[in-house]
Amino acid sequence: MSLTALLVPTYRNMLRTLNGLLDKAERDAPDRAESLLSARLAPDMFPLAAQLRFAAYQAQEATFRLRGIEIPASVLAVAAEGRNAEAEPGSLADARHRIEAALSHVDGLGEDALDAGATLPITIELPGGMTFDMTGQAFARDWALPQFYFHVVTAYAILRNNGIAIGKGDYVPHMFAYLRPEPVSRP
Repeated sequence: MSLTALLVPTYRNMLRTLNGLLDKAERDAPDRAESLLSARLAPDMFPLAAQLRFAAYQAQEATFRLRGIEIPASVLAVAAEGRNAEAEPGSLADARHRIEAALSHVDGLGEDALDAGATLPITIELPGGMTFDMTGQAFARDWALPQFYFHVVTAYAILRNNGIAIGKGDYVPHMFAYLRPEPVSRP
């Protein structure tokens, strides 16, 4: 499977999932939906506002790295907003804007846009001096997808932990496209 065929539908599906989860939060808890942006699972974890921004950032970050293109300042700003979300969580409209921008970016990629990146050397430099060197394929498999899913599932868990009535079907609604129809019973 090509990197584009793997990553683009994955990012598209899960970014739409985030929008759906926010829809449910606004429907189920309209009086406290905005305050959920400051909710977190543990004191040392980032709040929901950060999880949403990091997911939107990472869906875009990977596509630039795998094309050998410098990550634009506007995309880096989304990650910075995530790191600052405790002090400035923003609004649900802000979060939705970040998710929609990521969706628009992903939707604008060509059908083989990321494939040549499989053999590109990718370097990840983390705070504290840790540096990882890998190929684009290893980056997609071992870094990009796990990081992205971590933030999506953490957003889901924060909402669920705060009483929003969501379940597995809300996390993977794209799977219903594959649902086998029930057999027609015959008398």
